[in-house]
Amino acid sequence: MASAPSYHMYPCGDHAVTIELGEGVDGAINQKVISLFTYLKKQALKGVNDIIPAYHTVTIVYDTALLKKDIQAPTVYEWICEEIGRLINSFTPDISITARTVRIPVCYDLSLAPDLASLADLHKISVAEVIQLHTAINYRVYMIGFLPGFAYMGSVDEKIITPRKVKPRTVVPAGSVGIAGEQTGIYPFSSPGGWQLIGQTPVAMFDVTKEAPCLLQPGDEVQFYSITLTEFQKTRSHVPSH
Repeated sequence: MASAPSYHMYPCGDHAVTIELGEGVDGAINQKVISLFTYLKKQALKGVNDIIPAYHTVTIVYDTALLKKDIQAPTVYEWICEEIGRLINSFTPDISITARTVRIPVCYDLSLAPDLASLADLHKISVAEVIQLHTAINYRVYMIGFLPGFAYMGSVDEKIITPRKVKPRTVVPAGSVGIAGEQTGIYPFSSPGGWQLIGQTPVAMFDVTKEAPCLLQPGDEVQFYSITLTEFQKTRSHVPSH
């Protein structure tokens, strides 16, 4: 039976605390993060406004003013740390959580992929090989951030690991699929950005009218598959521009 995970806890501003379960981009650590995130959400801890999972951390945002009125402790931070520590000590990571697999079409036509050819040249491989390598892996969604619905996924094949652009673009079209280091991601809205753009999806990544606005969630697995420009144009769903 798995035991409670080792962790390090520290303040994140004056109304949040971060629980660190490890370091770096690691699927096993992130699985513990997702498990702890799911567990803490079910606890309905007093004064907690939000719980945010990331690569190797879970951050808990709390209402300092509300808790000051009710707690019996020198500081709100000390009280929240004591409560979180108590919960973690009775927590057993659920290794049986099954990842949801989401298949996402991507058009790698050069008209929608302004960095694809240069990325291929940089790594001395063909455009077709970049596409093959990008679609060959199931990517884990480690966290949502930067923009609503922007999923940080990893890790791409080492042959196409590419740093961000030195000079970011002022406008990246919504649905653009990019690479930054070992990560890959999809821009849910038109926005500035510095990722290497290798394609575009016709699927909306964020829809405020849905109960779960973000298409992807931490812990999901994503499979990209290639579609033609004609298929892209025919199947494109509404993608908000801002």
